[in-house]
Amino acid sequence: MRPLPYLLAALAVTLGGCNLGDGDVSRARLPRFEASATAPRIALVLGSGGPRGFAHIGVLKVLDEEGVRPDLVVGSSVGAMVGALYASGLDAKALERLAYDINVMEFFEFRMVSGELATGRAVQDYVNARVNNESIEQLRIPFAAAATRESDKKLVIFNRGDTGMAVRAAAASPGQFEPVRIGSERYIDGDEASPVPIHAAKQLGAKVVIAIDVSAYAEDTPPGARPEWVEKDARRARQVKAESVEADVLIHPNIGYFAGHTEEYRRRVIAQAERYTREKLPEIRAALARAGLSRTQASETARMPEGVASR
Repeated sequence: MRPLPYLLAALAVTLGGCNLGDGDVSRARLPRFEASATAPRIALVLGSGGPRGFAHIGVLKVLDEEGVRPDLVVGSSVGAMVGALYASGLDAKALERLAYDINVMEFFEFRMVSGELATGRAVQDYVNARVNNESIEQLRIPFAAAATRESDKKLVIFNRGDTGMAVRAAAASPGQFEPVRIGSERYIDGDEASPVPIHAAKQLGAKVVIAIDVSAYAEDTPPGARPEWVEKDARRARQVKAESVEADVLIHPNIGYFAGHTEEYRRRVIAQAERYTREKLPEIRAALARAGLSRTQASETARMPEGVASR
C-alpha cells in the first residue's frame, strides 16, 4: 500500500530539503516517509498527552504479558517518544524503570528562563541516546512518528531518518517548543492534526489497530478549569472520535484530569492504565481472532523485519 498523502509529503521533504534541520542532521538522515512493501499485521498507536503519556507504559506492560507484539508502532507527540523507545527494543518493564529514573531537568533549556520557547533539542538528544543513535529504519519494530506540517496543518508521517529528530518534530507543542525545521518545511506537534493517529496506521496497511488514548475524560473537567484547556480537550475528543471508528480496539484509561511530573504521579497512572487494559483483554483477544490472528501468532509477529537495513 502506498498512501498518496504521505508519499507527497515525503516527496516535498526530500526534494525541497537542501537545508539542515535545527538538529544539525545531515541531509541523508533527515526524517522522511518511504512506503513499505510489507503491510503490518498489528499496529500499536500511541496518542498525545504530555506527562499523561506515562500511562502508555501501563498498557504496554499488559500487551507484553499477553504476547501481543506489534509489527508497526505509530506515535503522536509523547506517544512518538514512548513509541520510538519501545520500537528500539525496550520492553515495557524497561520503559517503566526508565520512567521512574527520568529527571525533567534533562529537558530544561536556559532560554526558557526568559520566556523563550524551548528548541526541543534536548528531546532529540534524549531519544537518540536511548536508541543508540539508530535511525528509524534500524529500530527493531517499524516505527512512524506523526507530526503536523505547520504550513497547512496536515499530518505527515516520518518512518525513516533520524529517530530523535522525528520525535522532536512530533512533540513540538505550540507555545512550548519552537517548530522543527526539516528540509524546507517546519513541523509542530502531531497532536494538532491527529492526537491518536489511527487513520494513519490504517493507511499504512495495518490489519489490526490497537490505539491508546491517554487524554482526559470530559466529565472529569473541574469547575474553573482554564478555558484553553477545556477547548483543547474538546478539540482532541472530536479528532479522536472521528478516527476511532477505524480502530479495532481503543484503550482509554481514566487517569484523572490533572497531569504531573512526580514519581508518585508516574507510578499512579502506570498502575491505573495497567488495570484498565487488563479489563480490555477480552476485547483485544476478540479483535485478534476476527483478524485470524491467534495469541500465538500475535506473539510471533516479527520484531526484526527482513531487509531492515534496506527498507
